Parts: sequence; C-alpha cells; structure tokens
Amino acid sequence: MNVKSSASASGGPLPHVGDASQAGEPTLPGLGNHHSTEAVPGALPVGRNSPQRVPYGLFAEQFSATAFTAPRNDNHRSWLYRMRPTANHAPFAPYGGNSRLQASPFPGGQLSPNRLRWNPLDIPDERLDFVDGLVTYAGNGDVAGGFGCGIHLYAATLSMVDRAFFSADGEFLIVPQTGRLRLVTEMGVLTVAPLQIALIPRGIRFRVELVDGPARGYVCENYGALFRLPDLGPIGANGLANPRDFEAPVAAFEDVDRPVELVQKFMGSLWSTQLSHSPFDVVAWHGNAAPYRYDLRRFNTINTVSYDHPDPSIFTVLTSPSDTVGTANMDFVIFPPRWMVAEDSFRPPWFHRNIMSEYMGLIHGEYDAKAGGFAPGGASLHNIMAGHGPDVESHDRAVMAELAPNRIDGTMAFMFESRYPFAVTQWAINTPLLQADYDKCWQGFRKAQLPQQGEELK
Repeated sequence: MNVKSSASASGGPLPHVGDASQAGEPTLPGLGNHHSTEAVPGALPVGRNSPQRVPYGLFAEQFSATAFTAPRNDNHRSWLYRMRPTANHAPFAPYGGNSRLQASPFPGGQLSPNRLRWNPLDIPDERLDFVDGLVTYAGNGDVAGGFGCGIHLYAATLSMVDRAFFSADGEFLIVPQTGRLRLVTEMGVLTVAPLQIALIPRGIRFRVELVDGPARGYVCENYGALFRLPDLGPIGANGLANPRDFEAPVAAFEDVDRPVELVQKFMGSLWSTQLSHSPFDVVAWHGNAAPYRYDLRRFNTINTVSYDHPDPSIFTVLTSPSDTVGTANMDFVIFPPRWMVAEDSFRPPWFHRNIMSEYMGLIHGEYDAKAGGFAPGGASLHNIMAGHGPDVESHDRAVMAELAPNRIDGTMAFMFESRYPFAVTQWAINTPLLQADYDKCWQGFRKAQLPQQGEELK
C-alpha cells in the first residue's frame, strides 16, 4: 500500500509517512467526522465532488452508507477517487468455498428459550483465511428487511492473498480475541489487535492479513441503522466511548495488475467474481462513511460510588437504534477493568430476566459472574426472558466478600444485545463446542431460610 501524504479532518497536512506496513499506520481521529485524505498530492478535487476532469484521470465514485435523503445528521457518505470504477467487473457467480456463513432468517434455524454456552472455536488444522474461517452462530431480524444482525466467529490460519471481501448485508463489527489483524480496505489500512475493535461499513471491500499467525475472534454483522455512540443523558457531555478515540485510515492504495478474487456476502449467500486488478486503488477520499478502529481500553467506565449495581447499559460502546426510542436494534456493550466500591451491595451482575436478548463473548480473563466454564473465545446466549445471573460459586463468593474497594482487572468481556430474539444456526446447535451441562451452573443454590411462625425476621 502506498501512503505518500494525507490531510486531516481539519484540512491540515500530515507528514510524509512511507509504507504503512513498515511503520504504524497513520489515522484520522473522530467517529463520524468529515475526513479528507489523499495519498498523492493534488489527487483530491477541491470545491466540488465530481469535476468534469478528476486529477490524474481518477474516477470519482460516491459511496453511500445511508439513503440519499437521510437527515443530514444521520447521512453518511464518502467520495472516493480511484484508478478504476468499482463497476468494472464480470458477473458474480455462487461462491464454491465456505458454506458456514449465513444471514437471518436462517434455513433450519432454531429459536430456543434455553440458555446456551459454547467452548471457544478451535483453531483449524487446515489453511483457512478470514472468509473461509467465518462461521455463523446466531442472528435475528431479516437481512432483506434491514433490521437485526448476524453473529459470526472466525478462526483463520492464513492471510488473504489476491482476494478481497465485502458484505452487502450489513456493517462488520470485528472483535479480535487472539491475533492481530491488518485490515486493508479501500480507504486505507488499519491494524487491529485484541482489546481493539474495527467497524467496516457495509459494502466496503477489505482484505484481512494475519500479523501474528493464527487468529480468532467475533463479528457482529449489523443489518439495521448504523452503529453510533449512545446518548449520554444525565451523564453529561463526556464519558463512555469518546468520539476522538475512534480512528479512520488515511488514503492508501495498491497499483496492482494481476487477478484478484472478489467475494461478497449478499442476502446470506456468498458470491464471487474475478478482477484483473487490486480493488484497493482509491488514491484519495473525503466524507464521513469510513472504516474505524477503537481501543476498548480507552473506554471511560461509569459506575456507582454509593450502592447497587447499575444497569449494564452504562457500559455501551456503540448502539444501532431501532424505531422504538431506547430499545436498540443492537448494542455493543463491554465489561472492562473497573473499581467496585458499592456499599452494602451485591456487586456482580445480579439475577435478572430481560426483554432484550444477550449474546456474550470473552476476549481475555474471567467474567465476574461466572467462576468457570466461560473461557476466552467462548460465547453464551440468553434469549428474551431467560433467567440468568451469577453461578453458585460466584454468588456465594460475592455474598461473603468483604466490601472494601476492589478492582476488577485483567478481564474484558462483551455483549451483543438486541431487542430481537436470536435464532441459532444448525451448525451452532450441532457442534460439540456447545456445552450440554450449562444449566448446571445454576443448580445447588441454598434455599432461603424464612423464620418459623412466631420467630423474628433475621
């Protein structure tokens, strides 16, 4: 990828940076900012989006992540100036490789009220890249209707070479669990490590290169309204995930003339075509629809300083709103390191039943509501109104703990939470990774002892 020069969102030039693969990639700060960046000086048109003659004979192409008529505050689009238009390709044909990637509603999918938990996805012995290493576990809504999401896990052993991928079904929220990913996109390069996330807009082509060898992680494919920062309400102007900490890539391009396979996900099926060149040939771009990276360690955690455990909504990083205010199509929530200081309170997540459905993953460490069985790289699913909470050991330990200030450290769990119930794919139901004994973690609670008639309540 060539990166020669770029402009920040405010228009100021950044210094010469050379090859992005050799020195950490430069980035543009700010979620939803209107960025302007060019990899070759003078490539970005000034004062208009589509001049009669684009500099250097480049092709102007608008990329729209929302409808043309979306309100200005919700309208996301970018202008790309590329060496060839993306229309330059042969027809797509059904993809002959991986068949484990799907979109909701699933054929044969199972809507279950049971609580489910899976062991981590195995790192395969075979050579699989990111596309072929993706497997769909669950999903909801309707991809054609534009609501709901798909939840996938990936386990890859091979970098993508001379192939690219994009989803026409939804934006990809990628949560690495082990192994760094170098994401080569049409709009530049982002390297994403565990404890960071990447957000790839629907339709943006990208390639995944493995930096540290085999890699594993999670993907939430959002079919609905674009992910954005949640409203803060009485928290005020600052807190949770701050816009400045999201990073978009600067323009970078490949001038490569050799066959490249382009794979797309469309209505749950994979299709492919052959290009005669690299699709990563965007020399300049400007706009507010772009890939982003965010470091979860920069999350400003809000918690109680008096009593009780607040609702987990205080840990929301990103939200995809629905047509019902306050009830999300999808929330991305994390459980980061934090101080616990609540007085006379049960500090772990309490027992509850929820109108929302919760799919949880663990990046590293131990989740404070489960003493065992929930391993990094694993997952659990609690659908609408499924009773859940801490297991017996975690509960008993919390009840007997001395309530001194305590720091939960060395952990990062997360949750994909949705207003719609999750259906589970046949693969996820039939895999030996599904724990048959998950319900046992809630067996063995001691019955509460009420006073006998005439005795005082203790």
